[in-house]
Amino acid sequence: MKFDSLDINPDILRGITDAGFEHCTPIQEQSLPECLAGKDVIAQSQTGSGKTAVFLVTIFGRLMASAAPSSVNPRALVMVPTRELATQVIDDCVKLGRHLSFRSVAVYGGVGYEIQTQALKKGVDLIVATPGRMIDLYKSKTLSLDSIEIFVIDEADRMFDMGFAPDIMYIAGRLPGKRPRQTMLFSATIDDNVRRLASRYMKPDPVMIEIEPEQVTVSSIDQKVIYVSNEEKLPAVMALLKRPDVERTIIFTNMKHTAETVGRKLVENGFPAKVLTGDLSQERRTRVIEGMKSGKIKILVATDVAARGLHIDGVSHVINFDLPDAAANYVHRVGRTARAGKSGKAYSLVCEDHVLNLPEIEKYIERKIESEWIEDSELVKDTSSRHKDTARRDKPLRGVTPFERRGKKPEPAHKGGRFSSRDKAGDKNVKPQPRPAKTDEPGAKEKQAVQTGNQAVPEKKRAVHPVKKETGPDSKPYRHRPERRFKKYDKEGKVKAAQGGLPAAPEPKPKSISYPPAAPPAQTGPKETKEKRGILKRLLGFLKKS
Repeated sequence: MKFDSLDINPDILRGITDAGFEHCTPIQEQSLPECLAGKDVIAQSQTGSGKTAVFLVTIFGRLMASAAPSSVNPRALVMVPTRELATQVIDDCVKLGRHLSFRSVAVYGGVGYEIQTQALKKGVDLIVATPGRMIDLYKSKTLSLDSIEIFVIDEADRMFDMGFAPDIMYIAGRLPGKRPRQTMLFSATIDDNVRRLASRYMKPDPVMIEIEPEQVTVSSIDQKVIYVSNEEKLPAVMALLKRPDVERTIIFTNMKHTAETVGRKLVENGFPAKVLTGDLSQERRTRVIEGMKSGKIKILVATDVAARGLHIDGVSHVINFDLPDAAANYVHRVGRTARAGKSGKAYSLVCEDHVLNLPEIEKYIERKIESEWIEDSELVKDTSSRHKDTARRDKPLRGVTPFERRGKKPEPAHKGGRFSSRDKAGDKNVKPQPRPAKTDEPGAKEKQAVQTGNQAVPEKKRAVHPVKKETGPDSKPYRHRPERRFKKYDKEGKVKAAQGGLPAAPEPKPKSISYPPAAPPAQTGPKETKEKRGILKRLLGFLKKS
C-alpha cells in the first residue's frame, strides 16, 4: 500500500516523498488508518520497522485538523527511553515536516537547561522527551502539560527495563483529563506491564496491532557463532574486520571497561574505531553517532546503550564481543543490521566466560545458531601495548614502602622493626639494629652486653612470695592473675570471717552522710600481719569515699 492512498494532508505527503518513502511497511499499513482515525492504538513491532513515521504522521494530521488556538505550550508529547532515540525522532520530524510550520524540540538530560528552556519559552507544538528531564522541567514549572492532545510512548518495554515505569505513570497522571486525548503505545513486546499501563491511561478497548514479534525478525539475518578463548577474541575480531564484505561494523560488549579496552586496542592495531558508552558527554555521543551515520566512522565499539533506538543505515556487520546476559539484548544488538530491507551479518564470539548464555539465546529466538571456524592463519596478531592500568601497577608507587605494596605493614621501630623514623626520612646510612635479647632468659644481660660492648650491670632482684596451692579432691590448678582490689578482700574475708579471724565487710553508706572512721577491729588472735593492716586500710578508705 502507498502513502498517497491514505487520507493524509498533501503537505505531509510532500515531506514523506522527499524523505524517500513511497510504500508502507507492514506496521504502517495496519496502524496508520487506525491512528489517523483518532483511536488509541497499542502496536507491537520491532525497532526499525517504520513505527516512528506512524505517530509523526498522525501527530501532524491531528495538529493540522485541530481548531485549537495557538499556544506556547506543547500539544503533542512523545516519551522515549534514551537521548539517542530522542534526537533520532526529532531528525525524522524535521524530514517529514519539512513543508509544515510546526515547531518541535528534544528534551533530554546530559546537557544544559538553557537551550531547552529558551526553546520552550518561544513556543513548541511537539516535544520529544526522556522521563528524567521531562519531570525536572515540569516540577520547575518551565513546561506545562495542560494543552497535550496526543500522548505517545515509544519503546514501552524498554521503559520498564530501565526502571522508568514510575516516571511514565507520573507524567501520564498529570495530563489533562477533561480534554480529549489520543494515546499511542509502541513496544517490541507486549507483556503484563504494558497492558497494565494501557488499561490505566488509555481509552477502553484500544486497537491491538501485532506485527512480527521481534525474535522472529532476526531470522533474516545471517547469524553465526565462533568458539574462541578469551585470548583469541581480539585477533578473531580483527580477522572479521579484514574481510572484504565489511562496510560498517558495530561491536558490542557487556561492560564499559571492556568497550574502552577493545576500542583502544583496535586503534593501536590500525583499525580506526570509536567507543560509545554511557559515560560520554552528550556532545561526544552526538558526534560519534553522526560520524557513524555519515560514514566517516566505520567501526563502533559500544555497550547496550546503543543496542536500541539507533537507526544507522548501512551497518553491514554486528559483532558480539561478549554474549549478552539477557537473551532479549541479543535481538536488540543484531537488529542494528539488515535494516530497511538490506542484508546483514551477525557474529557472536563464544568464550569460556559467556558460553552458558548461548542456550538461553537460542531458546529465545527459537532457532539454532550455526557455528563458523576461523583458521589460525586468518587470526590477526595483537600488537597493541599493555593496558595502561596494568602498566601503572607495575611501576613503583611514590611514598609507598615495599611492605605496603605487598599488603603488609612494617613493624614499628620501637618494637624491633627494621625501619626506624630515620629510615623513612631517607637516611640510608643508618644500619638496622639487632633485636635486643629477652631479659627473662638466663644470661640475657651478659649477651646484650657483649653485643653492645657495654659492661653488664647486675639487676636488683625482686622478692617473689610463694603462692600456696590449694589441695583437696575439688582443687583446681592455681593461675596467678591480678585480682581487682576488693575481690581479693571478698574472697579472703569471707573465709577468715568464718574462721573467726576477720569480720565480714560492712554495707556501703549513702554519700550524703559522713561517718567517723570506724575503730579497728579487736584483736582476737596473734599480732596482725602487715598484709591484714593493708587490707583494713584500703577498706576504710573505700568506706569514706562511699
